Parts: sequence; structure tokens; C-alpha cells
Amino acid sequence: MEGPWTLSCLLLACLLLPDSMLSQPSRPEEEQGEATRAPSHRHAARAERDPEKYHRNPDEQPPPSQCVRCCDPPTHSSALPHINITILKGEKGDRGERGLQGKFGKAGSAGSRGHMGPKGQKGSIGAMGEPCKSHYAAFSVGRKKPLHSNDYYQTLIFDTEFVNLYGHFNMFTGRFYCYVPGIYYFALNVHTWNQKETYLHIVKNGAEVVILYAQMSDRSIMQSQSVMLELQEQDEVWVRLFKGERENAVFSDEYDTYVTFSGYLIKHSGEP
Repeated sequence: MEGPWTLSCLLLACLLLPDSMLSQPSRPEEEQGEATRAPSHRHAARAERDPEKYHRNPDEQPPPSQCVRCCDPPTHSSALPHINITILKGEKGDRGERGLQGKFGKAGSAGSRGHMGPKGQKGSIGAMGEPCKSHYAAFSVGRKKPLHSNDYYQTLIFDTEFVNLYGHFNMFTGRFYCYVPGIYYFALNVHTWNQKETYLHIVKNGAEVVILYAQMSDRSIMQSQSVMLELQEQDEVWVRLFKGERENAVFSDEYDTYVTFSGYLIKHSGEP
């Protein structure tokens, strides 16, 4: 780095020095008589070209000389030419390929609820639905003949039919068969026999549920019993007279109905 920089400083110093210093040096013995001799032909020619420079006023002081070091950087700078970049701009290139999708940013906060929109148009009428399925079950039967106990349990058979919806009560067996599961209400009414006990049960699937009982008395009376049962499909309910360990009976005649047994569905099991 020192070699090129030093050479540049020397060249700059040569440009700044006056022409008199660049002329050939005179010998020492000739320097003393140089001032008394007339100027050389070369000096005369320069004086003719620039008389103001070489014919100064005797009273005018010479301009001070400026000392310049060869190692100082140059003081003058050359201005760079201005280049119009728009001239160098080329044509628009083709569109590049689509870059990869960046990472998803954080979810923003939920916005406020918007205003209610206008009411829409009335829709068309839908298809007709299926008819509502109703579930019913009911019966009411009576007996006009008296019944006395014997050595075994007897099912109370009824001979009069008041209501027997869909035939769910079998008049031959004296039993109610459940075809609609749900909750049922049952009621039994009998007329006691004087001087005899009255001893009956309402039975569900062979198990005694409730009892109807009246003690021996000199007079006969009407006695009743009722119960609510939850039945499943194919369950059976009937009335049974107790066996002959005791003298018991129910009274009736062919002119009036003294014994009745009724039941009906309260609520279907499929309803909420």
C-alpha cells in the first residue's frame, strides 16, 4: 500500500511546483552570475506569452509560496458523472413460483356480536306427519251366580261383560291379558254371604297382590278392593277364591249383579 500512495504524492507535488523549479539545475559556479545575465531565449518567450506573470511591479510583493507535502492526500476531487439508472432498467421479468405458506399467527380476540339480520321469508309447508298413536286398554265384567269354596283355589269366572276393549279380558279363563304395557288400575267389588267369610285375592302372574276379606257376620255387606299395577306385555291378572280350609263364599243372584271386576290403562310405558 505504501508504494502506490507514495508515487501518487510525488506526482501531485510535481504538478503543484512552479515551472522554474522544474528547469535544469545550474551549476554552483554559475548561480552567482545568473542574476546579472539576461534572461534566456526560453524565458523571453514565456514572458511574451504571459506578460502579467513575468513583468511584475517592482513595488509588488511576490505571492507567498505554498508548501505541500508529498504524503498529503490531494485536495481537489473530480466529480463523478451522473448516470440515469432508468436507462439501465430492463424489462419486467416473469412471475416467480408461489412460496411456502407461512406459520399461522395467533388467534385474535372474539369480535362483538353483530346486528340481527332481517326476517327471512316464510318456508313452505312440510309433509303431513303420521297420525298420533293412542294406546287404550279397559275392561269391566260382572258375575250373577254365587260361588262357594272347595278343596282348591278357584278362579272367579264372570258371566256378564260390560266393557272389553279389544277383547283383552278373556271371559272363558276369567283373566286379563296385557297387550299394552304400562300402569293399570284394577278394582274388585263383591257382596258377602251372611254367616260366612269372604276371602279373595287379586293375583298377578300367580302371585297374590292384594286381599279382599270380610269376617263372618249375621248380615251381608258390599266389600271392595283396588290397586294400581305396572304390567309388561303378556302379564296376566285375575281374581281367585281361597280354598276350602275356611267356609267362605260370595253372594249373588240371577236378577242382579253383585260382583264386578274392572281395570284400565292409565299410562303407556312408551310415553315420557
